[in-house]
Amino acid sequence: MKDKEYKNNISNLPSQKTETEGVKTLLGEPKKAIIKLAIPLIIAMSVQTLYNLVDAIWVSGLGADALAAIGFVFPFFFMAVALSTGLGVGVGSAISRKIGARDKEGADNVAVHSIIIMLLFTVVFTIPLFVFAGDIFVLIGAGKTAGMAAAYGSVIFAGGIFIFFSNTANSILRSEGDVKRAMYAMMLGAGLNIVLDPIFIYTLDMGVAGAAWATIMSFGVTSILMINWLFLKKDTYVSFKFSNFKFNKKIVKDIFGVGLPASLSQLSMALTMIIINVMIVMVGLGSTDGVAVYTTGWRVAMIAILPLLGIATAVVSVSGAAFGAQSFEKLKVSHLYAVKIGVMIETVIAAATFIFAPQIAAVFTQSEGAAHIASDLTFFLRVMCIFYPAVSFGMLSASVFQGTGKGINALLATTLRTLILTPLFVVVLAFSFNIGLIGIWFGIVAANIIGSAVAFSWARLYIVKLLRPAP
Repeated sequence: MKDKEYKNNISNLPSQKTETEGVKTLLGEPKKAIIKLAIPLIIAMSVQTLYNLVDAIWVSGLGADALAAIGFVFPFFFMAVALSTGLGVGVGSAISRKIGARDKEGADNVAVHSIIIMLLFTVVFTIPLFVFAGDIFVLIGAGKTAGMAAAYGSVIFAGGIFIFFSNTANSILRSEGDVKRAMYAMMLGAGLNIVLDPIFIYTLDMGVAGAAWATIMSFGVTSILMINWLFLKKDTYVSFKFSNFKFNKKIVKDIFGVGLPASLSQLSMALTMIIINVMIVMVGLGSTDGVAVYTTGWRVAMIAILPLLGIATAVVSVSGAAFGAQSFEKLKVSHLYAVKIGVMIETVIAAATFIFAPQIAAVFTQSEGAAHIASDLTFFLRVMCIFYPAVSFGMLSASVFQGTGKGINALLATTLRTLILTPLFVVVLAFSFNIGLIGIWFGIVAANIIGSAVAFSWARLYIVKLLRPAP
């Protein structure tokens, strides 16, 4: 489809709140849409991930045990983010498809449903974790770090409402192409967290619990900003009308059809992290140093692939709008262009990570209590960077499935990588071949490369099938 046809698509839209820049971008030329949506998201996610990095640096000053304690909490924090992000993906996909289909009222209804579902998720997830935090960390092998893990985790779980709301609201903005305000909100929260971390951890002498308070307060401020934009200022594409709210089974099914598999995909990653933590402790005969290396190094890996997260979020919105408009050629272009850009970016990042691994490791091991893990962390970083370019094929293919409403496909592709291939390769290399921690690291790499290749091939076949003329 040519540029002229894209412009005609926009001009045929109804007038009320449809002439926003975000909507025009979504329905415009796919390559430009990917770049225009992805860049603000990459910037925002860079700042947000920087806070994770700074958070780890400040906590590293408390020693390796503190890093390990946060490592045991991180999978559960990741679960909260996974559920809210998964819901956001489902909502974003549904709204984008409604935009593509010129259904403004349907988009509004999806947005209202998302807030109600978010509140239900918050209650079900956070309360049990808050109540049983102490017991949970003992059960998963936190050992001497269980007390610190409980102190950190209790605060995170208590403030779960802010995590859930800010992520869901941010997804609503992104779904209608309003990526600039989504960027501002994410940057505000991350920046505030960076400022508050040293104050709570050291100035107020709260230790690891201080890092948790900084995180929750940052999410709280972001939530207030989102409430102003969505419910008070009311200048977004979608509108919220709660007075006559009734659950619509079709809308719930549409949201959950993508959102639930997306959440489960994220949860599978968190579960995999827990499994790997347990295996690391087993290999290390009870030592938590390996967990500190894995958790800290994995944060660096998340920074490395954050450009892909921004591109992937853009792909969900663009592919959703294209699918809603039945423009399958645009879907094909979006997928291949996104993967091409992703591979180029990640190849450069992988090379830089390999070269500067010792310097990166030094940032996290300056304290006397963490210095002894510096060489192990350097090795971990150099092994992990091998799979960075391959992630583009898997992550961006899963985003196409999510955007087009095929959430189960995305879930199966992710589950294959996280809960099947990763534990399989880790067990074989670490235990069967008795390679230990090195086997765990290379098992993670092998699983990511093979899983990404399968996801990409599946997405290509799916798009080819859509492009075939109807019989």
